[in-house]
Amino acid sequence: MTESLLQTTVVGSYPQPDWLVNREMLSKVVPRTRLKEIWRVPEAYLQQAQDDATLLAIRDMERAGIDIITDGEMRRESYSNHFATALDGIDQENPGYVTTRSGQKTPVPRVVGKLRRTRPVEVRDMQFLRANTDRPAKITLPGPFTMGQQVKDEFYKDAEAMCMDYAAAVNEEAHDLVKAGADVIQLDEPWLRNNPEEASRYAVKVINRALKGINVPTVVHLCFGYAAVVPGLSKPTGYTFLPQLADTIAQQISIESAQPKIDLGVLKDLAPKKVMLGVIDLNDPEIETAQKVAERIRDGLKYMSPEKLLPAPDCGMKYLPRATAFGKLKALAEGATIVRKELS
Repeated sequence: MTESLLQTTVVGSYPQPDWLVNREMLSKVVPRTRLKEIWRVPEAYLQQAQDDATLLAIRDMERAGIDIITDGEMRRESYSNHFATALDGIDQENPGYVTTRSGQKTPVPRVVGKLRRTRPVEVRDMQFLRANTDRPAKITLPGPFTMGQQVKDEFYKDAEAMCMDYAAAVNEEAHDLVKAGADVIQLDEPWLRNNPEEASRYAVKVINRALKGINVPTVVHLCFGYAAVVPGLSKPTGYTFLPQLADTIAQQISIESAQPKIDLGVLKDLAPKKVMLGVIDLNDPEIETAQKVAERIRDGLKYMSPEKLLPAPDCGMKYLPRATAFGKLKALAEGATIVRKELS
């Protein structure tokens, strides 16, 4: 049935309201440690405010016509630090520092003991999402390889062993998220591309450990960096670690293609998998027409069947103005509808 083809979804995030976060501060950093000063709401009222913002995100995705929605990640300072700083074995008070490629010193979690998940981190988030939508619902977790690249390791001295413990923690959380009503679990693994040599040694192994025994559809997402941080032509035009993901147990691979304009021939490398394909350019402030989105979807269908393609935005939607984000999601849903009708 064509209505089940080309199911639209989002990568994860949606714009947080100005009354909830300091968006100017947000635009300057992707925090690895906690950044509590980013919140505009006093601690006593923060959870209630985040719940209200989450309802706005849910309703926007529903109104736009998105098939598989998320909670918009309203409670997160970044895609990774919400979970990564909640584990035992991290020194919360004394972060480490690493030098980024641009030469800036960035605070990162400091690993001082064995990494363990001692409490649920995103389970309430998933319960809230499940209670407030009847649509298929996805929740995202930072991937174990990426978390291992974003820390100062002063305990393991063995990156693979550390990432395996991250994977065990992610797996425990993922199983509880499924019990809480998650229809899809996604791992965000952008650092696979940043460090492909190390990824080739053990990334597939740790991803498979993180997804072990999960009985709902699973996704591995990789990208080139947020449009707000890595704009325009500075993005590469190809992934250095992609064919290897065909060996993961994840059913879906998520890639961006609208902004970096990658050669979609790479989709052939992922033939066994479904692909979440980025067809919304978040570097372009203009809202795409439904026809433009349909054209990008058709480009993907040259290399894979409609049963295996899930149209989505590129990643980093949280940095857009909310009206722009909503307009782009509406165009995404309408573009998919155009192509579905052609397929029927």
